[in-house]
Amino acid sequence: MTVAQLLDELAKMPEEAVVLMENGGGLSRVSALDFVAGRGPGAPAEVILLPSTDE
Repeated sequence: MTVAQLLDELAKMPEEAVVLMENGGGLSRVSALDFVAGRGPGAPAEVILLPSTDE
């Protein structure tokens, strides 16, 4: 999924909805994003969703 595709899907959701991600055997809130620039020829940039450690 690209950032554009993610934004399109998120735009369909209620603004107050909480974003969760699978984390082992359960769900965690997404607390931050990490950007990694493409490394090497043809390698795409990546956005990594980071789970909350408060749960």
